[in-house]
This record gives sequence, C-alpha cells and structure tokens, in this order.
Amino acid sequence: MLTADGCRRRVERLLAALKPASSLLLADPIHLRYFANAYTDPFSLGADFGGFLKIKPDGRTTLYHDHRAPKTYDAAFVDERVSVKWYDGKSPGQGPRRLILRDVVELAGGRIHDALTDPDAVKLHTVVGELRRRKDPDEIELLKRCMRVTEAGHEWAMVVAEPGMTELDVYSGIAAECTRVAGFPVVVYGDFAVSDGPARRGGMATTRELQAGDMLILDFSVVIQGYRSDFTNTLVIGADPTEQQQRLFDSCVAAMAAGEQELRAGRSCHFVYEAVSNGFGPGMSKLFPHHAGHGLGLSHPEPPYFVAQSQGTMVAGDVVTLEPGLYEEGVGGVRIEHNYLITDDGFERLSNHEIRLR
Repeated sequence: MLTADGCRRRVERLLAALKPASSLLLADPIHLRYFANAYTDPFSLGADFGGFLKIKPDGRTTLYHDHRAPKTYDAAFVDERVSVKWYDGKSPGQGPRRLILRDVVELAGGRIHDALTDPDAVKLHTVVGELRRRKDPDEIELLKRCMRVTEAGHEWAMVVAEPGMTELDVYSGIAAECTRVAGFPVVVYGDFAVSDGPARRGGMATTRELQAGDMLILDFSVVIQGYRSDFTNTLVIGADPTEQQQRLFDSCVAAMAAGEQELRAGRSCHFVYEAVSNGFGPGMSKLFPHHAGHGLGLSHPEPPYFVAQSQGTMVAGDVVTLEPGLYEEGVGGVRIEHNYLITDDGFERLSNHEIRLR
C-alpha cells in the first residue's frame, strides 16, 4: 500500500512546484489518494462521497470527511483528520449529504483549488499530471500487487474457460478468483469478449455463449486503492488454433518484442508506436486499428500515449502498457498486453501472466 513517507514526498513536490501563498483545498479523489492515501471504498455506502484535503504551505495536511466515510479513510496519512457528523442512524441527517462539508469550503475562501472552475485549476492539474508520471516506490509496490491479483484471474480463465460457458460466466469466475487472491473485494473491469474480427474488438461480458474455436479477448484491470493493472491475453476456446489464428497471434508477439526494444527513458513515444506497427510483419499493420499502448497508474489510460501522432517521450518512473492487436474478418481478433516500469536504460516488466492461445 502507499506509505506515509511516499505521501509526504509527493506533497513536498507539489508545494515546490506551485509555491502557494495560502492553503490548497483539494477534492479530486485521485488527488486525495495520491497525496494522502485517502481512498473511498467503492463497496461501501460512502462510494459516491469523498472528502477534502487541505495542504498548508508548510506541508501540514488535514483531511475532512463526513463521519460515515468508509474505514479506508482511517488509513489516510495526514497530520489531522476532521470528521463532520451527518447521520448517526438515531436522529435525522443534517441536510443533504453533499452539503455537509460546505463550511470547509467557505473557510477556504470558497475555493476548491482542483475544481475546474477555479482560476488555478489548469496549473494545478498540469503539475499533478507531470508529478504522477514518475511513480514512487510505494506506488510501484501497489501496482505490483494489482498485477499479481490480475495474473491469478488470467490463470483461472486459461484453465476453466470452455465451450458452453458465457462471457458473463468467465467474467464472474475471474472476478471471484481475483477477489479470493486479493483477500478483499476488488474492482475488475475491462474486455471479456469473443472477437469475430474488427467489428468486435472488446466490450464487457454478455450472455453470449462460447463456442469451440472462438477467440476470447481478456483485457482487464484490477483496481486496488485506485491503482490498477491492465494486461491482456487472448484464448482460443476449446480447440486448437487454426493456422490463421496462430498467424495473428505470432504477429502480435513479434510486435510486442519490437516495441520492447524502444522502452527506455527519453525515447519518443512515436518510435514505440512505429516499432509495434512495423513489428507485425509485411501487410499486417492494416489490421491494427488502435494505440500500441499507454501510461497506467491512478487512471487508465494516462500519459504517455503510444500513438502515431505522439510528440511525447518516456520518463523514468512511467508505468506503461504495450498492447498489439490484430483483427481480421472471418478469422477473429487477437490482443496481448504486458505492463512495464520505464527505467533510465530500459524497463522492468511488471506483469508475468502467460501469453498463449491455449
């Protein structure tokens, strides 16, 4: 999980960049997680309600929330926590829950500094976005925990998925396995879809029944305290791959290997895209309709973006994906994906699931 030292260092870097003359009041859930480990459990009655984080120019922090906030807020790393009574289950609630922290805003001069209407919002969000590119050690450890849980979901599908199951059956089994391995409920989202080709490259699970020979794309994320994984495998269900299916898969594997050769700090994101696109082999890139990968962390996707028009470069501390995919009418679709930590001279692969069709 995130650490007190990691949160403190992120607050210090924010203040060094902004040099605010007065306190900052933040409400964006991503900012509360990033700077204070203040996370609203999505499986709680507080799921739609957050709090405020006040950061003083000297670095002292205060977390404000209503007293029915989930227990995950107890793990926040702040100097002070202020709980405001809303509803105690014995007497009527103190007005609409959305308004319970209004006095906090008034005391801050009526400003929420990361609200899009605030005059400093563009600068603040830009600075935070740049800071988030370079992942701290505690963030990397949390991301690795997401990876281990996600790997278990992929392994379950490789062993269990078979003809007669529905896409929804596969999703339910993966989500249950991820929850079992994590030891607590986790969010599992992404693509759990049979691909017949370019018309269906993904999507949430449906009641569609798996048939022998179907190509099932499993491109999913596990979210723990807001941080997330994102990696992919494609399975041929209940049959050996056809020659055409194997050709798509082998081309994707070659493209991923070519993209990995470009992964290092200072390297252009455009070059990564070109390496993946060219790595499929002659004539195959016309079947490749999307990005070659993207950044990952507290949101999905986030910078950097591996697209043809990218002007950006990678920085040490980026966590990124490579996800080559090919989709051919009458054959089906294949997508594979790994996650990587960018270093000064290369990368560390963070995801270790087995990529194979059967």
